[in-house]
Amino acid sequence: MGSNLGDRRVNILAALQRLRSCARIESVSAFYESPAAEGAEGPAFLNVAAAVEVEEGRAIFERRLADVERTVGRTSTQRLAARPIDIDLLAFDEWEHPRLSERPYNLIPLAEIAPAYLPRAQRQDGTVRKLEHGLRFVTDRQQEVPEIRVAVGRAGVSRVRRTLNLEIDGKTRSVRAELSMVADLAAHRSGVHMSRFVESLEEAVLGLLARDGHPVRIDSLIESIARDIVASQDASQADVRLRAEFALERWTPVSGDRGEETYTLVGIAHADASRARSIVGIEAEGMTACPCAQAMVREHALHSLREAGFAEEEARRALDTLPAATHNQRGRAQLLVGTTEDERRRELRIEDLVEIAESSMSSETYDLLKRPDEFFVVNKAHRNPKFVEDVVRGMIARVLETYAAFGDDAFVFASQRNEESIHKHDAFAEAYGTFGEFRSELRGGVTEKTELAGWLGSPAHRCAISAMDAS
Repeated sequence: MGSNLGDRRVNILAALQRLRSCARIESVSAFYESPAAEGAEGPAFLNVAAAVEVEEGRAIFERRLADVERTVGRTSTQRLAARPIDIDLLAFDEWEHPRLSERPYNLIPLAEIAPAYLPRAQRQDGTVRKLEHGLRFVTDRQQEVPEIRVAVGRAGVSRVRRTLNLEIDGKTRSVRAELSMVADLAAHRSGVHMSRFVESLEEAVLGLLARDGHPVRIDSLIESIARDIVASQDASQADVRLRAEFALERWTPVSGDRGEETYTLVGIAHADASRARSIVGIEAEGMTACPCAQAMVREHALHSLREAGFAEEEARRALDTLPAATHNQRGRAQLLVGTTEDERRRELRIEDLVEIAESSMSSETYDLLKRPDEFFVVNKAHRNPKFVEDVVRGMIARVLETYAAFGDDAFVFASQRNEESIHKHDAFAEAYGTFGEFRSELRGGVTEKTELAGWLGSPAHRCAISAMDAS
């Protein structure tokens, strides 16, 4: 894979990501830079070689590669034109590219991942240069002593956007992710190296792609980034937060129409010199009906029925038949679960967390609703009124029940924000703690809860990851 137009590293990484939809990546070489071929347009090329395993024949796979090129942004088919991505199939089983031996920019990266494939004489060429992790200059303003020697708790980058292929419940999904990456900064250093945060992201994506061909899990990705930030920034700790929208197939409750509902995937990781730990989960929307207003409407209706001549028993039976009116609000739940690697890989499912969050509210909501579906949702919500506190408690209880096999050290964080319909403010509640702490409390014990920052091991993490903070 080569690129000499735009952000060359990002183009190649994007192509590798998209290649995963049709191939299992076994290994990837380092980046190699070489001048454009004689007569070609544009600046120097950046190249990598990748070994992949496919289930289909060569002709079909070559068509897949052409699709990858178009997706990454290649539009010109002119042979020597500058291009954001160019993919050559060097060898397929016993078949070899007819011009392979003439191209040192192909041979040298290939020799790195398949040294037995080529004679040693073909692995040297003065025009092809292996790139280090990044360019390093003697001038390093960030390492100088600042005028005001005060440590900075968190410095870094936010709103870094990347298209990633992530494993969600065993399936590979392409998502548009947004990341924040920060590290602490000692009092004697002027600043962090901002470019190295994005380098850490790119190196983690490339490294995980090349590791055994497994899909990239969100926890593995953000933990890898956090560890690399600690090392590359010479920091004592680093935090990474990832948010990405994804869709699940859903059917309307009465008419049975198929649709896709959108949810948000959330991952938070903290790393220091000794370890990295992460927590993953979701954000989901639904609706709640206010129990307080409903109780007042019911009480008023009971008085009105009595005054109209209804007997007490008849009035109460009538009110029990139909749900009383109340005001509604759109709610947004966040549910995060942190646990051990084995437990997470074996049992934790993102779709389960979505269902837990939705079922804890008065009703789920849908983008598409026919009239029978609309009645179902409204009627269900009014028969199931919830405070924000009820929603949070419901999520905690359902998580403990669904993942009863998780150990006491597992962690759960649940929050609910309601956009109030009759107030100008929002209502909010959250609960957090280890499974062991909640189990003890439900047995009647009183225990102080561990906060998310403490479970992750980050003393300064609390303000950075306030549950409903979308920044």
